[in-house]
Amino acid sequence: MKIAIIGATGFVGRRVVDEALSRGLDVTAIARQKKDLPDNARLHIALGDVADTDWLTTQLRGQDAVISAFNPGWGEENLYDKTVAGMQKILNAVDTAGVTRFLVVGGAGSLQVAPGVELVDTPEFPENIRPGARAVRDLRNQLLQNHSLEWTYLSPAAMLEPGKRTGQFRLGTTSLLMDGDAPAHISVEDLAVAIVDEIEKPQFIRAQFTAAY
Repeated sequence: MKIAIIGATGFVGRRVVDEALSRGLDVTAIARQKKDLPDNARLHIALGDVADTDWLTTQLRGQDAVISAFNPGWGEENLYDKTVAGMQKILNAVDTAGVTRFLVVGGAGSLQVAPGVELVDTPEFPENIRPGARAVRDLRNQLLQNHSLEWTYLSPAAMLEPGKRTGQFRLGTTSLLMDGDAPAHISVEDLAVAIVDEIEKPQFIRAQFTAAY
């Protein structure tokens, strides 16, 4: 299987690269800088900007699936606008390249904490990342209207941090997973397992899901 990972040097994307390579997949790592990407015969590194739609389309042609872990950076000014613009460029390139399988790493903010109430809209949600969370929530809403692309929208657990790969976690759909009275957590390494599992053996075509301990 050939997959492209957008945002391959980021917090999530870098672990997805490792997980995919460990399973013998052919990976195209799309990023602005090489950083610490490994040397591997099955890894093709494509350095560029997702804003260049023609370049991105070229990288995506012939891929069996595209995983987007795109994030312009939580500290960026105009975070909402930059996130929306970047994701639209990615969607356009996926469509033009003729790839039908697309998984996007969204945010926990689009998970429900009560009927009709999503985490991003609660007073407790961190204000500095709210614009980015709303942008990826809007992408989820856009994908819900897309009936041609085999998309999957992954919302991580509310607490996502570096840790160990255990391969043991639970899956949910549109509600925030809890650990007692507190939001549940997951390591970014196990989130990468959930991502590649969904690419290899899809369970959530045209649907949102989440993963947590």
